[in-house]
Amino acid sequence: MPDNFEIAYPWVFFLVPLPLLIYFFLPALRIKSASLFLPVFNKALDYTRQKPRKSALVKRRNFLVWLGLFLCWVLLLVAISSPQLVGKPEMKVKTSRNFLIAADISFSMAQSDWTINGKKARRWDAVKQVMHEFIKKRKGDRMGLIFFASNAYIQAPFTPDLQVVDQMLEEADVGMAGQLTYIGKAITKGVEMFERDTIKTKVMLLLTDGVDAGSDILPLDAADLAKRDTVRIYTIGIGDPGKAGVDLDERTLQEIARVTNGQYFRAKDKARLEEIYTELDTLEPIEYVEEQNKPITLLYYYPLGAAIGVLLVMMVILTIVNFIKLFNQRKELYV
Repeated sequence: MPDNFEIAYPWVFFLVPLPLLIYFFLPALRIKSASLFLPVFNKALDYTRQKPRKSALVKRRNFLVWLGLFLCWVLLLVAISSPQLVGKPEMKVKTSRNFLIAADISFSMAQSDWTINGKKARRWDAVKQVMHEFIKKRKGDRMGLIFFASNAYIQAPFTPDLQVVDQMLEEADVGMAGQLTYIGKAITKGVEMFERDTIKTKVMLLLTDGVDAGSDILPLDAADLAKRDTVRIYTIGIGDPGKAGVDLDERTLQEIARVTNGQYFRAKDKARLEEIYTELDTLEPIEYVEEQNKPITLLYYYPLGAAIGVLLVMMVILTIVNFIKLFNQRKELYV
């Protein structure tokens, strides 16, 4: 019997002995019927020297018939008790945070120094491929997209429709926001998005492979604004600073993460970036709440069907037995 099998109304089984109690404690049902009048009845009494008395005919059933009826009674009680399979409560994803991805799409992200399936690929193509998988796993979060270079613009406002966010990511490409890297503008644009929303938990994921080239808003000043608005920033540096053609300001990214109580990661290749996203799932886990309703599969129709089946079998057997008796009686008359 499976572990999730339950009886909804177990008290019903206290009614099992009810037919026996009725049989033994209630008086037999008496039905009056007209007697047969015989003209020679009194002469027969004188001849046999017997006295007339009241009598009753008690119809007795076969033991197998009683057994079948009792079995039907038990099966009906089993059906009434409502046997069922109760599943585990379903886990519902709880929308708990606004998760903003701010990705650098300056010209430096077009360098083909990463690999995808053993082939050379642009940094942006590799980053985008991993980000697709990351977005699909963030069920329950309201996600948004900001792309930045010389300017920062909102590609997707906060939405629980992750398919839309994924599509907007796919449509973005290097150079759409300019050539240079303005990290301060990206953070400030993200803070503005958070300020227009009511959800308290705010997380920003900042990806860049360059050094901030702006002078209007410095990255650390923007990080202070984010801290005041309780925005936690996780920074990811794209590329290996030890290699030629990689101009990555790790110190600034580390400081941004420290100021906002976030964490800095360095992704030197696609494999490491995948590991970082796995770590982010651990740091910012999806929250679930247990639904009150449990999935229930009712099973009452099995014992109910069995009871009907037993009755049908009994009717067939009794019909055959009566037919055989009637046939034998007629045979005796003719003999």
